[in-house]
Formats: sequence, structure tokens, C-alpha cells
Amino acid sequence: MPRVLLTGFEPFGGESVNPSWQAVREVVARPPAGIEVVGVQLPCVFGGALDALRAAVADADPDVVLCVGQAGGRPDLTVERVAVNIDDAVIPDNAGARPVDEPVVPGGPAAYFATLPVKACVAAVREAGLPASVSQTAGTFVCNHVFYGLMHLAATERPGLRGGFVHVPYAPGQVAGRALPSLPVATVAEGLRVIAVTAAGRTDDLRVTGGATH
Repeated sequence: MPRVLLTGFEPFGGESVNPSWQAVREVVARPPAGIEVVGVQLPCVFGGALDALRAAVADADPDVVLCVGQAGGRPDLTVERVAVNIDDAVIPDNAGARPVDEPVVPGGPAAYFATLPVKACVAAVREAGLPASVSQTAGTFVCNHVFYGLMHLAATERPGLRGGFVHVPYAPGQVAGRALPSLPVATVAEGLRVIAVTAAGRTDDLRVTGGATH
């Protein structure tokens, strides 16, 4: 069976939970048929997150890596298309670091595209009755840092490895008293199951629109 490594993050920015890791744990506890799933929590720390990711990849030896992060304010599961070689932190990470205009990998390419079938993953989640869309930016915080680092690792050291990144909304408990979108963790986990199966099962993507005007 194909092996999929799922990663989520520890809480950050004053939150007590991170729905990315909560959902990953649910997928690991109840994986979909046809694939093997390994889950690892990453620290929300520049540099340290990539060290943990590299160790997890070496240990699990996966066919596919799907990193997952929290994107508070987004209403759906967003499958990321591109990672950029820049760290530009609007808030400190969990170690207090706040890099500004620093490369994730000095001398690395400006960007990498995900090597998962991004649009097919989005379509599969929608077909399952769950909200999803293509995202053109993973931000410039630790999520993009990990996404870029993953794709650089695959491009330079593990050419057979395919990978990508998914952002998920807040969990309902995080938005109490705030007018912000959220999704139950169980819903997010079900979406991740669909994405994991789709990513492991196909390399070709759909030729449908997934762009944005801004």
C-alpha cells in the first residue's frame, strides 16, 4: 500500500489547540482504506519545523507527504498550489523568532509547485460534499516555510517523493464570540482522508479552472 505521511502543527499565536494536528490525529486513528497513514506533529518554529519534517520523512519513508496547517479566517479546506522561498513573519513563531524577508533555503529557487494533483484533490473533496478550493498562496509564516522545505527536499534529495500542503479553517471552539468561519475537526479529517487517497492514487491532475482574480 502507498504510505502517506501527514503532518500537523502544534498550537501557535496564543491558541490552545491547532485543528491541523487534531484532524491529522483523527485520520491516523481511522485511516482510509487502501493507504497506510503516518502522522507527525511539527513545532511551529522556523528551522525546527523543517528539522522535524526531515526526520519524519527519513523515518517513515513515505510515498506522499501531505503537510497540514491552520489558516484562521479561511472557510474551507484549501489545497496549496505553490510554495515561495521567503520567510516574512507577521507574528513571532513559538520560539520567538520573527524573520523578515529571509529565504527558506538560501540560493534555492524562487518557488516550487506542489507535486500532488491539486485540482483533483479539491474536486474529490467537493464530491464528498465538503468545502474545498485551490489556494495560490500558503502565506509567508511557518506553513509556507514547511511547504517550501518539503518541496526542496523532494527536488534535491528524494526525487520520488510527492508532496503538498493543505490549509484548514479554525475549529468551532476557537471562534466562540468571533464572526469567523470554522469547520468541525471531524469534517476536516474526512476531507484530509479524501485528499490523501486522491493524492496517493493519481499523479495526473484535472484541467479545470482553479485560478483567482486576486
